Amino acid sequence: MSDSCCSQPGAPRVLAEATAAACRRSESGLRRRVAAAGTTKMANQEAAEIQISELDLLSSMFPYEEEFAVTDQLALAELKHYVENESAKVPSSKVQFLLNIKTEVPNASTVEFSISCALPFKYPSVLPEITVRSSLLSRSQQILLNSDLKTYLMQNFSGEPCILSAREWVKDHAAAYIDKDLSSFSMAASDATKSEVTTFTRLWIYSHHIYNKQKRKNIIDWAKELSLSGFCMPGKPGVVCVEGLQSSCEEFWSRIRRLTWKRILIRHREDVSLEGGGHAEIQKQRKFPTLEEKCFDAHGARGNHMDLGQLYNFLEEKGCADIFQMYFGVEGHSRV
Repeated sequence: MSDSCCSQPGAPRVLAEATAAACRRSESGLRRRVAAAGTTKMANQEAAEIQISELDLLSSMFPYEEEFAVTDQLALAELKHYVENESAKVPSSKVQFLLNIKTEVPNASTVEFSISCALPFKYPSVLPEITVRSSLLSRSQQILLNSDLKTYLMQNFSGEPCILSAREWVKDHAAAYIDKDLSSFSMAASDATKSEVTTFTRLWIYSHHIYNKQKRKNIIDWAKELSLSGFCMPGKPGVVCVEGLQSSCEEFWSRIRRLTWKRILIRHREDVSLEGGGHAEIQKQRKFPTLEEKCFDAHGARGNHMDLGQLYNFLEEKGCADIFQMYFGVEGHSRV
């Protein structure tokens, strides 16, 4: 009886201690999970800050658009928003840009190499996506050059910012690939070409205005030459959409941005990888049959303003309604 009476007061205390221990274990596990999430967020923030710092450095070193140009301004804006706002979502697209280099080639004049770069969100923990092109490089030479550049970056810059180093490597070595005899490399290059992934690209270009008749003619003629479809809305503002092979879209943008504009930029870019993509696969991705000029009830004193409601209806018909907000900052509404 006395033993029973003595044990009863201790039972609640043992139970309370066991419960407290279980709570401590749960809290400890939760803290570890929160710390891990915090570490991931911090790592992502740090990577984003490094990317912005590197882009700022490139911009200051190469202030002219023919040397350095960000080709997806929306992706850059998303990245900056992510850094400046703790609650912001991870950016949905990669920052993409071009670096152009002019270098001397023996027995030739200056040659331009174009370096197309895309920064994965985890860069510099992972390597950037870089492709070097030149009109003087054969397909085999271009494949070998890009393969050697990737090897160089993997061996020397794992986990470190490397865009400037990649540019210097191209400047120092790219010209030598133009005269390389690649007969022994031709079979490997052929296999690489067969397995290469084709990229379908759609560029949404914004201009402060498009009035000039020659520029409007260039847009249509160049798109036809490069097998691009899309549309051009002249006036103020001006809207151009081109879609087709990535290389053709980049060539179109390279030509267009060299003309004189008050302001022109790529507002949004879409890239779709097509494994072994042939003509049929590319055609399936198109939203427009050809490239044509579209005018939507022009009005205003100079007849240079388009009916944006009609533009929205047109985009909605093509399955591109979300682009309207990217251009104008407001949601569009259908007009019956």
